[in-house]
Amino acid sequence: MAREPREGGRGRDRDRSERGEGGDELIDKLVTINRVAKVVKGGRRFAFAALVVVGDQKGRVGYGAGKAREVPEAIRKATDRAKRGMIRVPMKEGRTLHHDVVGNYGAGHVVLRSAAAGTGIIAGGPMRAVFETLGIGDVVAKSLGSRNPHNMVKATFDALTRVASPRSVASRRGKKVSDLLGKREAAPAAAAVEATDA
Repeated sequence: MAREPREGGRGRDRDRSERGEGGDELIDKLVTINRVAKVVKGGRRFAFAALVVVGDQKGRVGYGAGKAREVPEAIRKATDRAKRGMIRVPMKEGRTLHHDVVGNYGAGHVVLRSAAAGTGIIAGGPMRAVFETLGIGDVVAKSLGSRNPHNMVKATFDALTRVASPRSVASRRGKKVSDLLGKREAAPAAAAVEATDA
């Protein structure tokens, strides 16, 4: 019996934009779509499972998974879940992360590193979709664990929730931003933090 082809790669680079609740334009990217089968009395019943990442390219991003009998319905469910669970990530100069960070989820293990201007997004497929919708322009990322897109995306979100801005760390510790960053880079970095947080 011939095996049916997997639907894993179909529509991978598909992205749409629409207005969010706050008036910001949300961009959603389809990370992966997979055909799953349920064996019933009369044979096999097929459904589709979609993984979607949604972001406003200004520091907010979310992910969601949805399953349905038809592809468009699975994508719609995943997009709705992604919009409900969006997080805000502080960015340095609006283009990269403030510091290097590690994220884990199950067998997924990712390392995210801040990068110099002009580096671009150096990351694998599922992680690249997260960064593009988030609005990060310069980042170096490496997945060291599971290649499952779900685990990679969840590990990436685990890492992003650990990112902290110098201002939030300074307020938590009762210090000034200049005390944390040191004298050499305090003035320009503090000015950059003020500009991005405003």
